[in-house]
Amino acid sequence: MRLQTILTALLLASCGLNQTATAAKSSHPNILIFYADDLGYGDLSGQNASSKIPTPHLDRLADQGTRFTDGHSSSGICTPSRYALLTGRHHWRKFHGIVGPLGGSVFDAKRLTMPEMLKAKGYTAACIGKWHLGWNWNALRKNAKQKGNRPEHFDWSKRIPDGPLAHGFDHYFGDTVINFPPYAWIEDDRMVQVPDTMMDTKKWKKIKEGNWECRPGPMVTGWDPYAVLPTLTWKGVEYIQSRKDKEDPFFLFFSFPCPHAPIIPNDAFDGKSKAGPYGDFVVQTDDTVGQMLKALDNAGLTDNTIVIFTADNGPEHYAYARDQKFNHWSAKPFRGLKRDIYEGGHHVPFIVRWPGVTKPGSTSHALVSQIDLMATFASIIGYDLPNDAAEDSHDMLPHLRGESKVVRTTHIHNTYAKQYAIRHGDWLLVDAKTGYRSRRSPTWEKKHNYPADDKQPVELYNLKDDIGQRKNIAADHPKRVAELKALLKKIQTDGRSRPVGK
Repeated sequence: MRLQTILTALLLASCGLNQTATAAKSSHPNILIFYADDLGYGDLSGQNASSKIPTPHLDRLADQGTRFTDGHSSSGICTPSRYALLTGRHHWRKFHGIVGPLGGSVFDAKRLTMPEMLKAKGYTAACIGKWHLGWNWNALRKNAKQKGNRPEHFDWSKRIPDGPLAHGFDHYFGDTVINFPPYAWIEDDRMVQVPDTMMDTKKWKKIKEGNWECRPGPMVTGWDPYAVLPTLTWKGVEYIQSRKDKEDPFFLFFSFPCPHAPIIPNDAFDGKSKAGPYGDFVVQTDDTVGQMLKALDNAGLTDNTIVIFTADNGPEHYAYARDQKFNHWSAKPFRGLKRDIYEGGHHVPFIVRWPGVTKPGSTSHALVSQIDLMATFASIIGYDLPNDAAEDSHDMLPHLRGESKVVRTTHIHNTYAKQYAIRHGDWLLVDAKTGYRSRRSPTWEKKHNYPADDKQPVELYNLKDDIGQRKNIAADHPKRVAELKALLKKIQTDGRSRPVGK
């Protein structure tokens, strides 16, 4: 009897250990971030009743979680928004522009990144898709003094330093930037294929809308831009499947190359929208989301995975022609597009699904930013952020829980140096003569009832009354303008907006 008692005790202890292991496995949720490229707030059918683009999978994701109507990227262009998301810090504290073709990394070696933070708490981190944060391509040059970017100038067998693996990711797969060289697949820090020719768009299938916008440089023979999204989708599904029986939680940053130019939906998606090839490309983007969410379901990972869908900035200037031809305004209900500091440049889709935490089908009108994700994840996993990291990230966990607590009251919008906008409460100051940057369409403004430029040195709007930013009321509120200018300067000079110790 004593032996049986001992065996029973050991069995119960073993069960307790197994339960502890199971609890440890599920204590930290998996994290999957879908990051679209140049996607407009008004492109999603679930948040724009007049959208000409069906997005059933994203609409379903919103129905299962929380849709944030006031979510923002840090910049109106690619690289800075990605940097801000992965560091919890406004990009403009360090730089403004994008990484050019075969350009270097924007990360400082000591800068804490989101994947580094998560790995400290036991996560495995992967990035699939667009990187656009730079690598040390010069380390591959055969002759450091030789100019030019031809295939023979590089030793493609070498490891590529200072890429995703140097800043917290355990795995990377992608082509770094779809319209930048090298046009070839990269896995982790090595080339999968050796570029042996120069990019030539004449070798590719005809583009469906706009221009290729591909920079010259090395390419592997037979490279097909139309195969990029299907390949990344397959790799994303494969990665999720590989996590089915793993004990450690994962972080997957799935960074889309679309619907950024080149606008190249696969043939199977032609005509699936009523907004031309761009709309069809958005449908294909939505389909990729659907495939990966299904992979989560099949792997039994849905219930313990936070899924976030957002975008790096607003839609490209082709949106003007699309509005004329198809009556579809990608940035609806906002003014402005990619590069602009009007709302359309950075006010982006922002959906969060966390089973058991976010209320299905809920909508939040709280002001939130992609910069806030780092502090939010830190709160979820119990990571104490040092004061020299994530300086502009605010913990939005109360919003995920549906609490009424105000987390963020202010956000600074910027794309280029010396052109800023500051949001504080319902008020927004464009601290420049205009919020436009790349181009302006008088035809579009006339169609949507915008007045002529009033030539004032700044623009002030109350977004509660004027979300489309039609009426500049700066002249009527000089005191408010002065207050917002002072607040902007303070946040810029303080070096942080997150309170110390939080």
